[in-house]
Amino acid sequence: MRRPLALLAGVLITAAFTVPASAADGDRDFTIGDPRITESSGLAASRQHKGVYWTHNDQDEGAFLYAVDSATGRTVARITMTGVGTPRDVEAISMGPDNQLYVGDIGDNDGVQWPYVWIYRLPEPKVLKDQTIRATQYVVKYSDGSRDAESMVVHPRTGRVYIIDKQENGGHLYEGPARLSPSGANVFRPTTPVDLWATDAAFSPDGGTLAVRGYFGGIAYDWNGGKLKRRERISVPLGQGESATYSVDGTKLMLGSEGADSAVVAKDAPGSSGASSGGGPASSGGAGGGGGGGGAGGDIKVGGVAVLVAVVALFGLRRLFRRG
Repeated sequence: MRRPLALLAGVLITAAFTVPASAADGDRDFTIGDPRITESSGLAASRQHKGVYWTHNDQDEGAFLYAVDSATGRTVARITMTGVGTPRDVEAISMGPDNQLYVGDIGDNDGVQWPYVWIYRLPEPKVLKDQTIRATQYVVKYSDGSRDAESMVVHPRTGRVYIIDKQENGGHLYEGPARLSPSGANVFRPTTPVDLWATDAAFSPDGGTLAVRGYFGGIAYDWNGGKLKRRERISVPLGQGESATYSVDGTKLMLGSEGADSAVVAKDAPGSSGASSGGGPASSGGAGGGGGGGGAGGDIKVGGVAVLVAVVALFGLRRLFRRG
């Protein structure tokens, strides 16, 4: 694998240098500097603590959540969840109504095909310090059998929880019950297709837009009462992109990735001033999922993505990304 990986590295470096400088808002980007956070797989903006984002590893030594100050990249609090057993593959975090944090232990790194997965809910602490908080654990089953997923969102108005399964050729939005129950199984049912190999998703603060990201692109959908309507493409940083959330004011879409010292890049939110118009609808492939917007810069970025997709086909990069 040395030669293919070397070639891939060359492609990534070339693509990085061809992305326009305006692709990131340098004032709001930040790097997660905590050496304990090596597999950041979810991101949620705090509403109570300015500039703070919650994240977690997909697999950790315990049931931990980390509050990261975007001004410094430093962890300002580590929460230990109790009452949840031993997490298996934590892939998503979302802020619901009333400052409730929802954590999605919904992944399937090892292809076990779990008969059920878990969602945890806990109140966001009013004071940021290392502490232990008891969470409520919910059992989740899918109406059409087990599946791998990395995207879980909570509607900011209704509090309803949704999951998007991770399928290379596109998955589905799964709708949970109006209210999760801590007793018995909560059955999630597919409602509408999502044309993306989804690794995370996020609702805009008003609940009107659902942004879904993958490794090589993203799509913004009008929520439309849950009947998704494709709105525009979202360009994403290249790499093992695992997380997405909106800034509290809704003007930025924050996009993170795995790895030590991982970067979180701020993009203009879909539809906001300066955001990519996206042109026509995003391409429907799972891995492609939508590149940059229109214009010369967008064409360069789309070209870079096309080359990268070719490398994926030749060298089976999906195996590298199989572990979310």
